[in-house]
Amino acid sequence: MKHWRIEDVRWEQFDASRLDPSIVALVKSAAMVERNGTDYGVYLKRVFHDDPAFRDAADLWSEEEVQHGDALGRWAMLADPSWDYRAAFERYKTGYHLPLEGADSSVRGSRSGELIARCIVESGTSSYYSALADATDEPVLKQVCKLIAADEFRHFKLFYDHLKRYLAREKIGVLGRLRIALGRVGESEDDELAYAFYCSNTLPDVAYDHDRCIAGYMSRAMKAYRYVHLERGIGMMLKAVGLPPRGRLSALVVGLSWRFMLARQRRFARVMAA
Repeated sequence: MKHWRIEDVRWEQFDASRLDPSIVALVKSAAMVERNGTDYGVYLKRVFHDDPAFRDAADLWSEEEVQHGDALGRWAMLADPSWDYRAAFERYKTGYHLPLEGADSSVRGSRSGELIARCIVESGTSSYYSALADATDEPVLKQVCKLIAADEFRHFKLFYDHLKRYLAREKIGVLGRLRIALGRVGESEDDELAYAFYCSNTLPDVAYDHDRCIAGYMSRAMKAYRYVHLERGIGMMLKAVGLPPRGRLSALVVGLSWRFMLARQRRFARVMAA
């Protein structure tokens, strides 16, 4: 059962005077990626085809991801009445889709690896929507982002609980788990986000340019973060790979990651300025 419904959102409190165009662009992009949860649900159910408990969990997870996309899309159409969420998503699906045909095993090499990757994604999304909630003054978006962030935190726990079950069989060490996690973090700048930004914020007659689109997305998204958001997200990531989520190591990783993120934000801003 979902923890909330779109009808629960206080849509009547929408305040156009509190809009930030940069955040509107991010929300449009996020709606594309979240709405694509159906395909990810199909993929996960194929990978875990003989695990009924996980398949049921994947169904609920996918349903909640789609709701995230629909809620964000509805808000974005309030913020920009000229924007068509459904049309933008159809455009996204035409140009970007998961390679589902023949996908009956994890691209991470094992089921534990797949669950580690999912934990990393949920760590990032829970911290990201928390950051957006804190970055916006628009009350409806603030509510929607807080609801989504809470869902994403529960999704992390869902995948982490199943990860512990599979690690008991597959015995992946900390270094192996860390390698998978870093690989998934590195994929954050692939076409999934870049193409979502392109389809939701660029006219169809403009050619797709990955570097410019990922810069457009990341330069805005990273600006929303505060140190505490990164700290929470990295703590969850460290937990997923079997390292202490708090303490000296965590503080060191967060500090280095914060400086790296600021440097990347400046680089992406330069790309946009050019």
